[in-house]
Amino acid sequence: MLRTYILLGFTFLFFHLHTTGDISKYINMRYSYLSFSAIFIFAFLTIVQFRIANRKENGHHCHDETCCHHHEEDQPKWKKALNYFVFIFPIASALFLPIATLDSEIVKAKGFRIPGFETESADPFGQRQFLRPDTSIYYGKEGYKDLMKKELAVFAKQSRLVLNDNNYLKAMETIYQFPGQFSDKEIEFDGFVYHDKTTNSQQLFVLRFGIIHCVADSGVFGLLTEFPENPHLKNDEWIHVKGKLSTIYFQPFNVTIPYVQVKEWHTIKAPEEPYVFRGYD
Repeated sequence: MLRTYILLGFTFLFFHLHTTGDISKYINMRYSYLSFSAIFIFAFLTIVQFRIANRKENGHHCHDETCCHHHEEDQPKWKKALNYFVFIFPIASALFLPIATLDSEIVKAKGFRIPGFETESADPFGQRQFLRPDTSIYYGKEGYKDLMKKELAVFAKQSRLVLNDNNYLKAMETIYQFPGQFSDKEIEFDGFVYHDKTTNSQQLFVLRFGIIHCVADSGVFGLLTEFPENPHLKNDEWIHVKGKLSTIYFQPFNVTIPYVQVKEWHTIKAPEEPYVFRGYD
C-alpha cells in the first residue's frame, strides 16, 4: 500500500506546485504543460496501484511464473527502506522545505565570469551560466546563427530597448552577441545589484536570474553599469536603470563587453516573480 501513497504524494506534489505557482521556480514555464500532464499520469498510476494493492490484500496469490507482480519477501529490509526513501525524499523536501530564491550569494559562491572566455566545462549542460545567456549548445552552428540573426532583426530596429520579463533573456543574448550594433542605443531594465571586487565605486552589475529550460541550466544575466557617482547600493537591492549602451574593455575579464552609462535610476520592490525565462518562437 506504501507504493499507492507514494504515487498519491507525487500527484499532490505536482498539483500543489501548479496551484501555488511554485513550479516556475523549477522549470521554464514554456514547458509547464509537461509537468501539468504529470498530475493526471500520477493520478492514473495511483488508481492502478491501489487496485493492485487491494487485490493482494484480498488474497490474490501467484500460481505460476507468469504472475505480473514482484515478490519483495526475499529483499533485505534495508534495501526496501532505501528504495522507498529515494521516492519519498523529493516529495517531503519539496512540500516541507522552503524554496530558496537565487540571489547574489549564489553569484559570489560560484565565482563571477563571462561564459565563453574561460576553459569550458566538460559538461556544458550542467554548467551555470553567468552574465551572457548562451543557447548555442542547444543548436547546430547554422541553426544558432539563424536564431541570432532573427533576434537581431527584432531588437536592432527598436529606437529604445525596454527589457521586461518576456524579452529579457532574448535581448541580453543579442546584445552580447552583437555589441557594436547597439552602441548609443537607449536601454532600460530592472535587476538586482551585485558588487564584484573587480569593479570600482561607480560600477556595479545589474542582474536577473534566468531559466533557459529548467533550474539546472539557470544562470545570472545582466550588464555592467556605470553611474555618474557612487550610488551607494547594496547587493540584492532591486533597481530600475535607464541609460545608453556602449562597450568597454573590462580589464579583469580581458575582454570587451557591453555596458550601460546610467542616466537615471531608482530603487524598486523585488518582483513577485524574480526569474525570467527564455522563450522560443
